[in-house]
Amino acid sequence: MAKILNQRNIIIAFILFAIVFPFITQNGYFIHVMTLSFIWMIGVYGLNLLAGYTGYLSLAHAGFFAIGAYSLGILTVKAQMNFWLAFVLALLITSVLGFLIGLVALRTKEHFFAIYTLCVGYIIYLVIDKWDSLTEGVRGLIGIPAPGNIGPLSFETPLSQYYLVLFILLLVVLVMYRIVHSLTGRTYIAIRNSEDLAQTIGISTTKNKLTVFVLSTFFAGLAGALYASFVRFIGPDIGNIVITFDLLTYLLIGGIGTLSGPIVGTILIVWISQQLQFLQDYRMLIFGPVLTLLIIFYPRGIVGAFYTWKAKREMKKQLQSSKTEAVVISNEQVKEG
Repeated sequence: MAKILNQRNIIIAFILFAIVFPFITQNGYFIHVMTLSFIWMIGVYGLNLLAGYTGYLSLAHAGFFAIGAYSLGILTVKAQMNFWLAFVLALLITSVLGFLIGLVALRTKEHFFAIYTLCVGYIIYLVIDKWDSLTEGVRGLIGIPAPGNIGPLSFETPLSQYYLVLFILLLVVLVMYRIVHSLTGRTYIAIRNSEDLAQTIGISTTKNKLTVFVLSTFFAGLAGALYASFVRFIGPDIGNIVITFDLLTYLLIGGIGTLSGPIVGTILIVWISQQLQFLQDYRMLIFGPVLTLLIIFYPRGIVGAFYTWKAKREMKKQLQSSKTEAVVISNEQVKEG
């Protein structure tokens, strides 16, 4: 059982399930919710890369999510730009702003970094909310177009958008897999474990932290742009700090610093929230204590807890095997004597 439930198999099972999901259910609402789940997963992967693998918790993630969404909305609705050109520019704008903010933010460490990014996120929210001439303020942007056609492929229907978002999510998972299992990923983990030690062995921590910060904002902007094109209407609330805490909840429950944690946590919490909609105003009274207990007893979330159990199980088997070998050797020595 433990061999079957490794991270690669969990991701493969998720891919197969996601592909056949629209055929299992004909309910349009469920397909809508699952598409939104995929979009949140992309944002959570960006947060995981920075917080889980590098050890820097950014609380401005919702701000960059909103920048991606509003960049696409403004370029398509107000500038009447081609969708895919606007989409690429939205990602570029988010990444450039992430680079500029990261230059200052990464001069701080630990809780100072979290506080600084929290302030940045709130400033982004205020700019979106108050700059009426550009963002339409509390009225929001209406009429954001669906993804444009790519040759014969059309993305006007919810089902086609579902598979488009799924395809982009799979690309994100592939990129994350390649990063985590590369020398770059090991460098990020080395910075997380001990930044001072990483510096002593010749790792350029400033360069690597800035790179991972920009990658994190890129994923947040990608999720935001997809959200805007899928929902077709956006308001300042998408830049609210609550969105960051939602993404962080998905990550912590699924498993921070794990490859399959964002998938597990997002799917679990989104669908539980759907079943508990009648308690929407009190959901943090439910998730708050659960999250607190999870962090106390299983700080690496559900996936991390499973791998901890798996490691202990394998260690126990090795100890039993060693004891058995020692008994056999002892018996042989007695016979020879």
